[in-house]
Amino acid sequence: MKITLPDGSKLTYDKPKKLSDIADDISISLRKKSLVAKVDDKLMDMDRVIKDDVEVAFLTEKDPETLEVLSHSTAHLLAEAVKKLYPQAKFGVGPIIEDGFYYDIDLGEDTLTESDLSKIEKEMKKIASQNAKIQRSVLSYDEAMELFKDDEYKQELIRDLPKDEEISIYRQDYFIDLCRGPHLPGTKWIKHFKLLSLAGAYWRGNSNNKQLTRVYGTAFFTKEELDAHLKNLEERKKRDHRKIGKELDLFMISEFGPGFPFWLPNGMILRRELESFWYDEHIKHGYELIETPIMLSKELWEISGHWKNYQDNMYTSQVDDREFAIKPMNCPGGILVYKRDLHSYKDFPLKVGELGLVHRHEASGALSGLFRVRNFTQDDAHIYMTEDMIKNEIKELVKLYDYMYKTFDLDYKIELSTRPEDKYIGEIATWDKSEKALADALDSMGQEYTINEGDGAFYGPKLDFIVKDSMKRLWQCGTIQLDMNLPERFDLHYINDDGEKQRPVMLHRALFGSIERFIGILIEHYAGAFPTWLAPVQVEVIPVNNDYHLNYSKEFVKKLKEKKIRVKLDDRDEKLGYKIREAQTKKIPYQIVIGDNEIESNEVTYRKYGEKKQTTVKLDDFIKLIKTEIEKKA
Repeated sequence: MKITLPDGSKLTYDKPKKLSDIADDISISLRKKSLVAKVDDKLMDMDRVIKDDVEVAFLTEKDPETLEVLSHSTAHLLAEAVKKLYPQAKFGVGPIIEDGFYYDIDLGEDTLTESDLSKIEKEMKKIASQNAKIQRSVLSYDEAMELFKDDEYKQELIRDLPKDEEISIYRQDYFIDLCRGPHLPGTKWIKHFKLLSLAGAYWRGNSNNKQLTRVYGTAFFTKEELDAHLKNLEERKKRDHRKIGKELDLFMISEFGPGFPFWLPNGMILRRELESFWYDEHIKHGYELIETPIMLSKELWEISGHWKNYQDNMYTSQVDDREFAIKPMNCPGGILVYKRDLHSYKDFPLKVGELGLVHRHEASGALSGLFRVRNFTQDDAHIYMTEDMIKNEIKELVKLYDYMYKTFDLDYKIELSTRPEDKYIGEIATWDKSEKALADALDSMGQEYTINEGDGAFYGPKLDFIVKDSMKRLWQCGTIQLDMNLPERFDLHYINDDGEKQRPVMLHRALFGSIERFIGILIEHYAGAFPTWLAPVQVEVIPVNNDYHLNYSKEFVKKLKEKKIRVKLDDRDEKLGYKIREAQTKKIPYQIVIGDNEIESNEVTYRKYGEKKQTTVKLDDFIKLIKTEIEKKA
């Protein structure tokens, strides 16, 4: 068999060989440093035996992919420590997540508190220091069921495995788990970790099942990386949009409407600016804007397929002996608008946008500020076109998304999700053509993207836009979906250049995804210190002494309002220092203090939020400065 290495060189063997032995043949130091191997793009443990011709790359702690392996091995170490401290414990699943891992645990009659985490960490360090090997074994179905005969969680997972899937387990000194792997060679690599928090979690996410204890943690290869991450987590807590939203009077949630946000005056200004930006840019790009009803009859949702597949998440009502549902998405209503008229290929591409309020019945335990709510505004658009327009329209959409995300200083990456393995509709040839059209559009722009195999919607492939905020967190926001389902279900057509009826190609797309969620992201991204164009209050004017400086301050405020600058006059009978500090607390972009000098010289002295420097300019120059900043969305 031939082993091809990353540099193109090859090693030849006449019998099966362990990956660790192959690394040893290259160099002893490589074997010592290698934590996992990539075999034909699949990660494998170092003790796996290779029998066929493959491409192999050996990964060390310097390779990003090994961090996920470290996280997963640390999750198993957590489980081993818990098993030693709580022998009756049983374990659900322990996957890796962004920046770490968690494990779901059934502790029987025992409970865990935050104070117990340090005790578990201490046990984990003790176990890790013994450098136990993490060993993989493969079992038959009967062997696996016998091994876990007293563990209902593992037995359920084993029963649900595909029949042709290999059943593997991983052993440490005091712990065995059903797991696909891969893992580190031993526990000595697990040195720098932290258990972060506890939560409740229903087994397999089903509220009818038992609630388990979920322990969250994180791990890194160096102390410096761990410390930096923990510092970042502390900063994230300070930026919690629920906390800042309350401090800046942006929104509220009432016990009379869990999951239904109330927008306060400051939040409405922020929301209105965001929506105006959206409207303006879409008009520039040739979109027509509509608004569809919030409630439509059951028959429509049966045609769309939502009644069958999504009914449990829909709010329904009886009206005049007919059953109605509040819309969980805007598409069916938008399609009715399309069907109102007869369309020609000359009308295409037809771009129709809607900021539509939708309602979805989310579980109460999943609700979280603006990130998970029960009513939200989707910034939807549907584009109807011919097949030969797909490539160009995708390119135009990517340019639009790029411009709008960069306006907020948000980086992003794109994932192309392809045809699911089983649950999909349409012909494979059509899928292949659609996936190629999406890929070709991105390639022609030189746009980087990754392939997310099998994660397309059942009705077509899609592009997902994953944005990264200032705290390096990833958020799935925008999406572009190529739909092969609804045009068929709703019998959509247009007249082609031969005068014949033909199905249009339909793109669904959302840029922000949800206005509410996107505002939550922006609150944390900016830590509440919004750029001037978005800030609810752009300028605060503070007279030094109301007896002498108030009238001039009022005149100045009037001039700013005439220029459509959002300004607040703080004429309270409070000390000057207190008012300045409060303006800082409210994160108002510009503070202007009016005293004798300003009145005599017809100038203003301003200070920008977050800066100590004060700048004095002519009144008209200040207005020009701030207007330019607002117009450029700087």
